[in-house]
Amino acid sequence: MSVTDMRSDITGKVVAIAGASSGIGEATALLLAARGARLVLGARRVDRLEALVERIERAGGEAVCAAVDVTEREGPKRLVELAQTRFGRLDVLVNNAGVAPISPLEELRADEWELMVDVNFKGVLNGIAAALPVFRAQRSGHIVNTSSTAAHRIVPNQSVYAATKTAVRVLSEGLRQEARDGLRVTVISPGYTRTELGDGVTSPAVKAQTGASMESLAISPDAIARAIAFALEQPADVEVGELIVRPTAQS
Repeated sequence: MSVTDMRSDITGKVVAIAGASSGIGEATALLLAARGARLVLGARRVDRLEALVERIERAGGEAVCAAVDVTEREGPKRLVELAQTRFGRLDVLVNNAGVAPISPLEELRADEWELMVDVNFKGVLNGIAAALPVFRAQRSGHIVNTSSTAAHRIVPNQSVYAATKTAVRVLSEGLRQEARDGLRVTVISPGYTRTELGDGVTSPAVKAQTGASMESLAISPDAIARAIAFALEQPADVEVGELIVRPTAQS
């Protein structure tokens, strides 16, 4: 089935996705393209993005991409500007870039703590700063921020990661309460999902534990993509504030 055969309220929307080169971002791009969205994809790995754009276009969809580092203010801004240049507007920004080099606090991996703060939290702030003026001018827009079930249930070794994801939830709720002029805000909180997040774990014991949990519990990133699509396809007077999507077996 080609992308033109699957129409929904997402059809024609211009959706920018930061962190689109793999995992949840890639799955979301493919699903939204299949539902008629026009995609603007950003990540650091441009080769992966270009391959994804080619895949979408072969199926009859529309997509462009750009190298984006969300830890830099200009990164998300570049993504938003590309949407405006190519498609004349931006309807949705998905702040999905994330890292998870989790470890016990006593290992004092301060560089990794800083990386999680920079990508997981400051990256979302940079995305909001880039998109909000556009959405205000248009008097419409939708920001989707990826949090985690780690923001709901704190467990050992995930203290800093959970803190960044909790910060994303708090920031999103604050933005939602301040929202006006047609702006909607949604938080997606995935549980164990088959992504490359675990690849960044450098603590040997935690890496083994995380790998085992992923093997036994993790769900497909397609499940998270469907949750994002559900939020986007609601009518303008309906806002999905938060969706928690996790494996049935996850505690």
